[in-house]
Amino acid sequence: MRQIVPVKVGSSASLFPVMLMATTSTTASTKDSFSNADIVSIECHLRPEGSFVPEPLFDGIFMDAASPQSMEHLTFALGKGNYLPGLHDLVATMEVGESVQNKCLDAGWGDWNPDLQTTISFKSLGEGVDASLIKEGVELVLGDGRITAVVTSVGESDFVVDANPPLAGASYLADVKLLSKEKGPSEFLYAPKACLDSKYQVATFALGCFWGTELAYMREVGVVGTKVGYTQGKTTTNPSYSEVCSGAAGHAEAAMILYDSTIVTYEHLVSLAMDRLGENKYLLNQVANDKGTQYRHGVYYHNDEQKKIAEKIVGSYGEDCVTEVLPATEFFYAEDYHQQYLLKGGQSARKGDPCYIRCYG
Repeated sequence: MRQIVPVKVGSSASLFPVMLMATTSTTASTKDSFSNADIVSIECHLRPEGSFVPEPLFDGIFMDAASPQSMEHLTFALGKGNYLPGLHDLVATMEVGESVQNKCLDAGWGDWNPDLQTTISFKSLGEGVDASLIKEGVELVLGDGRITAVVTSVGESDFVVDANPPLAGASYLADVKLLSKEKGPSEFLYAPKACLDSKYQVATFALGCFWGTELAYMREVGVVGTKVGYTQGKTTTNPSYSEVCSGAAGHAEAAMILYDSTIVTYEHLVSLAMDRLGENKYLLNQVANDKGTQYRHGVYYHNDEQKKIAEKIVGSYGEDCVTEVLPATEFFYAEDYHQQYLLKGGQSARKGDPCYIRCYG
C-alpha cells in the first residue's frame, strides 16, 4: 500500500484548476432511479492491453492472455455502476446471444491528462511537512484535502506530482457474450408491496459519507447496481452537492442499492449497514468525523416487508441507537463525480473483497 503524506501547499484549485472545475460543479443532480433498468448477464474476459498491469479492481479481469477461453459470469444493471463504463456502453449495443472478441475498452477513466500533472517546489511546502518523505510513488493529500496525487519524480529543489486516476490512459481487450437481458422493478417510493413482483429489489441506506457506503455494497455478491445521491430532504427539486452540504436542503447523503433477492437478503444488507456504522449508530447527525444533518444515518425501507426487517434489526441495538428507520422518499442522483468515487480512485470493487475501505479515495 502506498505511503500517504498530507501536504499543505496552497489550494487544490490553484494546483489543478481543471480537475476542480469538475469536482466543484454546481450542476444539479437528477431525480432518477433504477426504474425498469436493463439488467444483463454476460460472460466476460478482460485482459490488459500493452504494458498496462492493473490492480484487480473489479471482476472479469484475467492476467493470463494465453487463456482467452476463461470467462467470468457477471450480472449488472446497465449504466448503474460497477465494472468498466466502456463495458456498459459495449453491452448496451449488443443483442442477446451476440458475442464480440478483442474489443478495445478504455480502462475506465479516459486518456491521461497533462493538466493533472504539476511541479511543486520544496520551499512551498507547509510547516510540519518532512521533505524527506517526498519520494517517488508516495501519495500526497494536497492543500485542502480535496485532491490526492502521486509523486512521479523528485529533484533537488522540486518534485512532480500526478493527479490522474490510476487507470488513466490504459485499456483492456474484451471478449463478451450477452447471455440475457431483463427489466428491473418499476416502483421505488415506499408502497406496502413495492418491488415484491420482481426478484430484483431496491434498498436505500444513509451511513455518513456515501463514497464508502457505495463501495461496501458494490463488493456484495448479489448487488447488481449502485448509485449515490440525496434523499429524505425538504426540497423536491434537484439539489446540488453544495446545497446538501449546507444543510439547507435537509437531505442525507445516501446510496441506493439494486440487488438480486434470490442471492442476497435484505436482512444481510441491513446488518451490513449497522456493522459499518459501528459505535456511530449512537451518534446523532454524525458518522466518524463527518458531522451535520447530511451525515445522519438511516435505513429507508421501500415496502412493508423491508420495514419489518429494518425495525427489528435497528431496534435490536436499543433505545440509544439513533439510526432512523423511515419510508423511502424521492432519491436524487448525486453529480457524476461522486458516482463510484472510490473505485475511480483505485480501490477494489471485486465481489467479496475484504480490504479496508479508505474513505478519502
